[in-house]
Amino acid sequence: MRRRRTGKDQGGARAGGDLKYGWAVTAPPEHRRRLPAVPGRTWWPRGRAADLADAVLAGLVLVVTLSMSAAAAKPEDRPLWPGGLALIVVGAAALAWRRRHPVAVLLIGVVVPPLYYPLGYPDGPVGAVLWVALFTAAVECRLLVSLGAVIVVNAEFLTVAVTRGGGGDPDAIVDARGVASLSIGLLLAVGLGQYVRSRREMAEAALRRAAQAERDREEEARRRAVAERLRIARELHDVLAHQISLINVQAGAALHRRDDPDRAYTALEAIKAASKETLRELREVLGVLRQVDAPDAGGAVDGSDRGDGGTVPPPSPVPSLERIGDLLDRTAAAGLSVRRVGDLARPGEEALKALAGLPVPVGLAGFRIVQEALTNVVRHSGATSVTVEVRRLPGEVIVRVDDDGTGPGPAAEGGNGLRGMRERAAAAGGELTAGPGPAGGYRVWARLPLDGAAELGEREDEA
Repeated sequence: MRRRRTGKDQGGARAGGDLKYGWAVTAPPEHRRRLPAVPGRTWWPRGRAADLADAVLAGLVLVVTLSMSAAAAKPEDRPLWPGGLALIVVGAAALAWRRRHPVAVLLIGVVVPPLYYPLGYPDGPVGAVLWVALFTAAVECRLLVSLGAVIVVNAEFLTVAVTRGGGGDPDAIVDARGVASLSIGLLLAVGLGQYVRSRREMAEAALRRAAQAERDREEEARRRAVAERLRIARELHDVLAHQISLINVQAGAALHRRDDPDRAYTALEAIKAASKETLRELREVLGVLRQVDAPDAGGAVDGSDRGDGGTVPPPSPVPSLERIGDLLDRTAAAGLSVRRVGDLARPGEEALKALAGLPVPVGLAGFRIVQEALTNVVRHSGATSVTVEVRRLPGEVIVRVDDDGTGPGPAAEGGNGLRGMRERAAAAGGELTAGPGPAGGYRVWARLPLDGAAELGEREDEA
């Protein structure tokens, strides 16, 4: 009765999902054919190559055994036909299935030689079947199977030796010594099979590790690609949404003030400035993408030749809370009353000093959060005034934007703005909340830890 072994108790399970079935067969041949080639395993083939090699081996063993047995025949020996020939043919033919059914072939190898030699047939290399079958079983099956076969064979030949010795056979002592030599030889065959098995398992383990490493690399590449697409989408959204919202507000104001040329002219000037700023920031984003994607960019980021007749513009400063004053000025120019609180309430130079030296992830995240919050105020809330607070505390930066409007509305809640702000805060190691303010209107509040940004930078450097 055969017991099917699971992958867990199999020990050295092979790549491709091969399973052994207790005392008998290995995996079906189609599983073996799917095993990819591994360096160092070509000396133990699989699939059709293995079947052909085993058939050739069986034929060679049959021819050599018959030839040498016939040549060694003595007058007192029993004729090979029919019993001896049948044993030789059965033993040799079984080797053609040694890899498919290693235990069954081993049983034949254990039975044939002890039957052949004591019956007085010509002395020939019939034991070769046992050696090959034992080696194959050591490679394909558990060690207990091979050692059990060694014990059984030794017991068989030892029984024959003792029986012959009890009958006064002068060759009995030779038989006993032969059993001892046989034991050593069989153990060597088992050891060689175990060596081949360990080499094969090492090669297949290396294959599995390489395949897993390749899958990990592909997964990491996909993860990085998704993260980069999200980052680019956030940058483009933040760059375009704010400025276009200001342009939309000023365009509407110009239409309503067409009877007042001076105020309409002021609105058009604001539209011009906002559109110019939009184009500048958009060029910056696209320029960075070109520098990253171009295989021959070669670090040409300082106005040097780009290779197509143009030049790569020098990089502009990364948006940061140090530059938040310009953003607030442009928002105020669009007609929204802006109140500055916290470090922003200080005189110009003092405010810059208070917010100088922030980690890049914190400064950029804070700037974009304020920018997107102001965009939502202009586009969705209908507010007339807004309070912006940026306060640098020990170990963290607090950002707050309050307005007196009706809130962003369902369209903004389901859009990308609030989600992008939360993603930016989380990427910097912080948190963000958005909802109705305590005194009405709408509030966006974010906490950006300085140590979280430092840890993020270290992880990016290690990656």
